[in-house]
Order: sequence, then C-alpha cells, then structure tokens
Amino acid sequence: MQQKVILILPLSIMLCLSACAELKQTGREIGHTTKKVTTAIGHGTRDTVKAIGRETKEVVEEIKE
Repeated sequence: MQQKVILILPLSIMLCLSACAELKQTGREIGHTTKKVTTAIGHGTRDTVKAIGRETKEVVEEIKE
C-alpha cells in the first residue's frame, strides 16, 4: 500500500504542475490578445476623432469665408 502511495503521489504532483503551466500560458495568451485588441480599438477611436476634428475645422473655416 505504501509503495503505491509513493509512486502515485509524485505522478499526481507532476500532472498538477503541468496543468498549472498550461493554464498560466493560456491566461498569458488571453491577456496579450486582450491588450492588442484594446490598443487597436483605442488607436482607431483616436484616429477617427482626429479626422472628425480636422473635417469640422475645415467646414467651420469654409463657413467663415
């Protein structure tokens, strides 16, 4: 009985560590992807707002003339 425990315990610990490493890597990938998507959305929004601002400025200048 004790020999079985001695064999099973290290194997189960190794499996848990392997699963933890996979979960950690998956979490890291999700985090990086989320950061990339958020950055892309932010840059797109910034560029759109700048474009609208430029166009609005041009329209206002044309109205003044």
